[in-house]
Amino acid sequence: MSYYKHHIFFCLNQRDGGQACCAPHAAHAAFDHCKQQVKAAGLAGPGGVRVNKAGCLDRCAGAPVAVVYPEGTWYTFVDTTDIDEIVESHLKNGQPVQRLVLPAEVGR
Repeated sequence: MSYYKHHIFFCLNQRDGGQACCAPHAAHAAFDHCKQQVKAAGLAGPGGVRVNKAGCLDRCAGAPVAVVYPEGTWYTFVDTTDIDEIVESHLKNGQPVQRLVLPAEVGR
């Protein structure tokens, strides 16, 4: 068994020159909100959920993005309502949120 049941990484990368990236899409606010929601739901810590910052995850065209392991489910999101749905459905109940799954062909 893994140390965490789920591990979610939020790309917070900022690129220069107007290149696609996650930071301008409120990625840090989404990360902070997810951390708060995971704690409030009692999911944080060993055997539960770990919420982490990440540098570039190389899926910039889908910005903002986050990925949940061990499943390897990639998400794009718009606002905190989407983050709440990911926490409740996937991180708490193990059901990926299909409407937010980033299509496999979306890359940099």
